[in-house]
Amino acid sequence: MKAAIIGATGYGGAELVRILHQHDYIKQYSVYTSSQVGMKFSESYPQFNQITNEQLKEIDIDKISEEVDVVFMATPSGISNELTPKIFERGLTVIDLSGDLRFKDQDVYETWYKKKASPKDVLQKAVYGLTEINREIVKDAKLIANPGCYPTATILGLYPLLKNVKVDLDSIIIDAKSGASGAGRKASLATSYCEVNENFRIYKVNEHQHIPEIEQALKTVNPELGPIKFNTHLVPMTRGIMATIYCKPLNKMTEKSLRDLYQDFYQNDTFVRVREVGNYPSTKEVYGSNYCDIGITYDERTGWVTIVSVIDNLMKGAAGQAVQNLNVMLGIDEGTGLYGPPLFP
Repeated sequence: MKAAIIGATGYGGAELVRILHQHDYIKQYSVYTSSQVGMKFSESYPQFNQITNEQLKEIDIDKISEEVDVVFMATPSGISNELTPKIFERGLTVIDLSGDLRFKDQDVYETWYKKKASPKDVLQKAVYGLTEINREIVKDAKLIANPGCYPTATILGLYPLLKNVKVDLDSIIIDAKSGASGAGRKASLATSYCEVNENFRIYKVNEHQHIPEIEQALKTVNPELGPIKFNTHLVPMTRGIMATIYCKPLNKMTEKSLRDLYQDFYQNDTFVRVREVGNYPSTKEVYGSNYCDIGITYDERTGWVTIVSVIDNLMKGAAGQAVQNLNVMLGIDEGTGLYGPPLFP
C-alpha cells in the first residue's frame, strides 16, 4: 500500500513515519505539511537523516487521491473536519488522529472543542477505532476516528469492570497525568522547560475535551452512566500517560476474581498487558511502545477498586493505535510494525 501522512511535522506524524518506515505492507509513504513545504523531513526531524529522504509536500487533495491508498490525518483538531470529507469522498481510507471525527453529535464536538464540526453524514460513517473494544467494526471500516490518548488509557482501564460488574456509577473518579508531548510540538509558555521542569500542575479542570469522549465510549457498555469525574495533570516528563481510576462495586469482590476478570477479558489482545496481583505499571515500562499496561486492586477494607492504566501517549495514544487499526482493516497481523518492546530506561 501507499500511505500519506498529513501533518507529518507534529509528534504524532513523526511517530507514524517511524512505524511505517518498517511496516511490511507499506510500499511507500509521503509526508505533507502546511508549514514546512519543500523541506526534507529529516531537516525537521534530524533523527531520520539517511533513513528517509522524503520531502515535505503541500497538501493537495486531488494529487494525494491519485497517489495513495490510505491517509493518516495527524493534524490538530479543526483541520481534519475540513480535509477528511474531501479525501473520503474520493474513495480513500482515512485514519484521523485528531478529535474531529470522534463524536456522532455535532453539538458535543462544538461545545467542547469550540470549532465547527464535521458534516453529519461523515461523522455517522466514522468508526471509533479503539481496537480492543471495536475490532469487529474496524475490520470493515474505511473511516477511522482514532481515540484520544487519555480516553485510550481510561476506557481500556474501566471497560472490563463496567461490562461485568455492577458499579456505583457516581463513584467513578479518573485522576490522569500526561507528559508534555501531549500538548504537541508547537511552542507554548505552558510547556516550556522552565514552566514544566520540577513542576506538577493540574489543567483544564472539569473541562478537558476528552471528558465527553470517555463518556460516549463507556455508555456503550452501560447506558446509565452519567457525567464522570475526570481531571488531568501535566508531569515534567516527555512521554507517557497514567490514569489512576477509582470506583466502588455494589457487591464485594476478591483481589483474585478482579484480576481474573481482566485477564480473561484481554487474553486475546496483544497490546494490553494485565499485571499480576500486587504489581502496578509505570509509564516508563511502556515508553516508545504500543502497549497498555493495567494494574488492578480491590481494597476489602473500603470496598473500592483502584485501576492503574498506563500508555505512551504518542504510540498507543496516537500513532501506534492508528497503525493497529490499519492492520485490522487490512486483515493482517494486528501487530505488524508495532512489536518493538518498550524503551528503558
